[in-house]
Amino acid sequence: MRSRSLDSCGMEWRDQGAVLSMRLHGETSAIIEVFTAAHGRHAGVVRGGASRRMAATLQPGTQVEVVWRARLDEQIGSYQVEPLQSRAGVMADRMALAGLNAICAMLHVALPEREAHPQLYRASIGLLDALQGPAWVPDYLRWEMQLLEELGFALDLTRCAISGSREDLAFVSPKTGRAVNRDAAGDWAARLLPLPPVLLGQGPASPAELAQGFALTGHFLNWSLQPMLNGRPLPEARARLLDLLARE
Repeated sequence: MRSRSLDSCGMEWRDQGAVLSMRLHGETSAIIEVFTAAHGRHAGVVRGGASRRMAATLQPGTQVEVVWRARLDEQIGSYQVEPLQSRAGVMADRMALAGLNAICAMLHVALPEREAHPQLYRASIGLLDALQGPAWVPDYLRWEMQLLEELGFALDLTRCAISGSREDLAFVSPKTGRAVNRDAAGDWAARLLPLPPVLLGQGPASPAELAQGFALTGHFLNWSLQPMLNGRPLPEARARLLDLLARE
């Protein structure tokens, strides 16, 4: 829903989204960040958000409807929040909880504030919903690929950058993000990133292939997010997810 003037008092809009983070603000309020459908990653103050009554509603991953108000559009403003869907079910599943935390952390660090990303929004909500079912890890990996595309760093895995062939694609150039097939790689294979079949939509993914996929997306996420990371690593929540996957 687009922003609209609230008479002479300021700005207001209504939207839906998933809570990404919550931090206390003063003695009784909280500041939450919500990834919304039409307004992107957007923060606001929730009056009374520090109360026990509001605790479940403001948990990361919760689907909410929000009304945002401010005198001026550039102000942080305040949120009125109504819960739509709890994702508390993931709390009992250590892996799913790690996935939820990784999604929220990556969206927080990767997306500019107040910039709509409708396709990524739909994919993110779908992935958050999938966490309560089986076999969501390959979906998360493909979601990182989509996140790269939203950031303007889409990988070209359709054909070999050297030969033009679509067959036997096995590597990715760490500099260009373009696929290379096995024959064309030759002696340069050791300098390239392995391309697991799961990223080409080929069959179920083994743990080793998933590890290769996360190494691939992690390389380009580190590269594309350096202006935001300023020398820091990718969010710890992502590292915890990969550590759990490696141990299992």
